[in-house]
Formats: sequence, C-alpha cells, structure tokens
Amino acid sequence: MLFNSLEFWIFFPVVTTLYFALPHRFRWLLLLAASCVFYMAFIPAYILILFATIIVDYWAGIFIERAQGEKRKLFLIISIISNVGFLVFFKYYGFLSANVAALAQWLHWNYSLPVLAIILPIGLSFHTFQAMSYTIEVYRGKQVAEHHLGIYALYVMFYPQLVAGPIERPQNLLHQFYEEHRFDYRRVVDGLKLMLWGFFKKIVIADQASIIVDTVYGSPTHFYGLPLIIATVAFAWQIYFDFSGYSDIAIGAARVMGFELMTNFDHPYQARSIGEFWRRWHISLSTWFRDYLYIPLGGNRVPALHWTFNILVVFLVSGLWHGANWTYVAWGALHGGYLLISRWSAPLRIKFVEFIGLRGYPRIHAWLQTSSTFLLVSFAWIFFRANSFATAATIIQNLFTGLTDQLTNLGWLRYQLFVESGLGISKGAFIILTLSLILVEFFSGVPNRTMLSGYLDRFPRLNWVWYSAIVWWILIFGIFVKQNFIYFQF
Repeated sequence: MLFNSLEFWIFFPVVTTLYFALPHRFRWLLLLAASCVFYMAFIPAYILILFATIIVDYWAGIFIERAQGEKRKLFLIISIISNVGFLVFFKYYGFLSANVAALAQWLHWNYSLPVLAIILPIGLSFHTFQAMSYTIEVYRGKQVAEHHLGIYALYVMFYPQLVAGPIERPQNLLHQFYEEHRFDYRRVVDGLKLMLWGFFKKIVIADQASIIVDTVYGSPTHFYGLPLIIATVAFAWQIYFDFSGYSDIAIGAARVMGFELMTNFDHPYQARSIGEFWRRWHISLSTWFRDYLYIPLGGNRVPALHWTFNILVVFLVSGLWHGANWTYVAWGALHGGYLLISRWSAPLRIKFVEFIGLRGYPRIHAWLQTSSTFLLVSFAWIFFRANSFATAATIIQNLFTGLTDQLTNLGWLRYQLFVESGLGISKGAFIILTLSLILVEFFSGVPNRTMLSGYLDRFPRLNWVWYSAIVWWILIFGIFVKQNFIYFQF
C-alpha cells in the first residue's frame, strides 16, 4: 500500500483509531493484522516469504540464546544463509544468471541455467536486514531472544517502516510493543506534522522533479549541456525528498501511536565531506553496514591497505544492496573512492587552505566544502539513475557540451527548456518546484534548527496557520498520480 494513495489515507486513521480504542493486550494483534493487510496490498502471495523468514529467525534467536559454544554460531549461520538466500534468489538470480551466461559465452562454454521472470518482493532488502540485525544482536548477547512469536513477527512487519525503513534494531523497537501508549495530543500532532512534511516532500517536490528526470534520462541522446545538468541535480533532490519523505511519513505514523523510530536523514546535502554525507544519509543503513560489516572486517583500526580494502568492500556491497545492476556497483565504488581520496589528500588540502588564507573566511570555506560534496554526490547519482553504463557514459560525455553557448543565449535556452520539448514541465511549475524545495529544506520546522520553529512553538495559532498553508500548497501544487517511492525497488 502506497503512503501517497487514497487507500492509505483511509487505512491509517482507521487503524490508529482502533489502536487507541482497543485494550493494550490486543493492540499487537491489531498492528500485526494491519501490517499484513498493508503488505498484501502489493503482491499478496509474497507475504509467505515474510512468514518463512520470520519463523526461521524466531527459532534461530531462541536456539542461539539456549546454545553454547560453536552451536550458537551454527544457528546464526543458518539464519543468515536463510535470509541472504531469499534475497539472492529473488533479487540477484537474474543478474547472476545473465553475468554467468555472458562469461560462459566469452569462454565458449555451454550454459543452460534457465531464465526466470521473478518479481522482486517489495521491501525485501529492508526487512531482511532488520531480521538479520535481530539474530546478530542475540548472538552478541546484546538482545534477549523474543519468545512471543506474534511480537517478533510485528518487529519484522511493523507497517510504517516495513517496506522502506528505517531499518530498526531490536533494542530500539521490540520493547516498545510491550509498552502501553496512551493517546497524547502533543505527540499525535507532532507525528501528523512530520507526516505532512513527508507528503509535501513526496507529492510536491519528488514527484514534480521526477518529470524532469524521466524526460531527460529517458532520452539522454536528445539533450546536452544545461538540461542534463538540471536533470542530474533534479534527481539528487528527487531521491532525497522521495526517500526522506517516506521516512518522515513512517516515523510520523509510528509516533502518532506512541512508537519512536530512528532518524534516517539529517540534511545530508549540508554535509561538508563525503564521510559526513554518509553520517547524514540513510542513517539506518549506514550504521547497519558499519556495525555488521565494516567493524567486523576491522574497521579503521588496521593498517592502511587493510582499511582501504574494508572501505571498498563496504561500499561495493552497499552498491549491490541497492540493485542488481553494475551501475549500482559503480555508484558504490565511486563513493568508496571518494572516501579514500579524501583521506589520502587530507594533509595536502589542509596545507592548501592555510596557504591561500581560506581559514580566515570560515563561512566561505564551509560553503566551498558543502558545494563540492554536493557536486561529487550528484555526479555519482548519474550511475544510480542511469539504466546502463552506456546511458551513464552518454550523459557524462554530453554534460558540458555546448554549455557556454547555451548560457550566452538565455532567451533561446528558456524556449528550449520550457516550450519546445525541454524538461517536460512549464516554467511556472519549475519555479514552484524551486520555491517548494527552498521551503522544505530551510523551514521544515525541525526543533531547535530554525527561527521559524521557535515562533511556531511560541504562537500556537500561527502554527495552525502555517501548517494549513502547507496543506493548501500540497493540494494546489501536488502531483496526485500515484507514483512508487524510489526505494521500493530495493
């Protein structure tokens, strides 16, 4: 079920009303049933995959807790193989089969592995990683095994974050299903406000930006110069507002009922380095890879060559996690390369900044760092969005072609962008998109972050006027054709 659908706008208030109306002892059952309905709205049969992994991991957790010595590791391995096995089959079978077939053809071998048309279950990568975090934490002794099968199933299937995260840890979420959450007006309003910002990000910004991106990236050979640059930057904002919008709706919906989910985004495009970007972007996945892959590999407490290996492994796996395509691997490799170059060049960059006296202008220095980080991230997004290496190569090759001529003939450029074929949206829609982006990025009402949020807290009536204006902005300028969230494909 899509958050940006009429079905959800009926589903959410009904489930929430029933949740507060029911006695506490029955609420877990309501949420579990609601989560099943939510997930089955996509492809009903695929809920059986969820049930299978839930049963395996539920018993694995109990057996790990009871076992001693090597048996504990054995049960953990069984759990991991089960989860990864489902993920590999449904997400990577076609990718692996196609690549093995290409290799066999190159080596002149006979290859007869059948080609299967497999539809990827929605959110498989997300709930697989959440389930794996549970058994790993039980194995490490940081989480007591859950003996209530229904509660454990709810931990995996909790509908607000089931499909696209945040990827929760058992220590944060499991105990909350046992706590009684009473109706709290302030908490409910805070949750609804966060959901509203999420809908604003998705419906007004991301879906509007997608028109530009789909138009240009759908026919990259028809464009050169500024349209390619605009579409690439538009995708950077589209994927951020699409995914952070989903996270806001998920966190807000959970908060209305009294559950606190982890923060998944922290203004990543304000980062001043690639390392900081990854501490702000998709935080639940970044910390998952840090805790369950990077640190077990040795982290940064190893020789330089070993650390280089660790970084590359983590980012290559991260790229592959996002999709069964070499373009995602290239995207991950680029970010790994960015981090390595950043570390190797740090002494030289520090000396250069001191030599030109930039330290005396900290705001300019910060702006340059933020801008360069955004440009590097946006360049990497080309591989993330492109359907193939050929498409990515075409876009990169033509990115600056004819740019000087375009910028010196602005009247012709406006005609090309907004009238003849151009970006797929009108000039007015482009202006609204830009204003909406500025509005949500700088006035999103994050506590203690903006001057506006302080005024809103001091004057409740102004608060209602402000959020009523946001509702009207969504109704007037929103795109109400149902569009999947980008991360549903992962």
